[in-house]
Amino acid sequence: MLDLRKHTMVEHLEKARIYLSDEEHEARIDKCFEGSYIILASHKKVGLLKCIETKAEIEILQLQVLPGYQGKGIGKQILKGVISKAEAENKNLRLNVLKENPARHLYERNGFKIVGEDPFEFYMKLVKE
Repeated sequence: MLDLRKHTMVEHLEKARIYLSDEEHEARIDKCFEGSYIILASHKKVGLLKCIETKAEIEILQLQVLPGYQGKGIGKQILKGVISKAEAENKNLRLNVLKENPARHLYERNGFKIVGEDPFEFYMKLVKE
């Protein structure tokens, strides 16, 4: 899990001038770990989805796909599954994305809009049309 996180996040974190130790990465991996799902492609572990779900909302905490598997539609497929679940259960869907992370464009193409920000992240919510 640590390798996945470092391969998918360090570049974007460092662009935002956020430098984390392995212990800090591991703490983020452990946070809400019970909502984690391993993403498989051809029986290989290629990513992670982590969500928090309440009666009214689903929050995507992490959607990470190894660089070698990015651009193949895996993230889009996973995201569409979470969107379908949120819509079927009439729940709001939100996430945060680092400002420097190009995944923001994936989220925007799939109906997410920026609803706020801090110095490092955009806060995004699925907008139903």
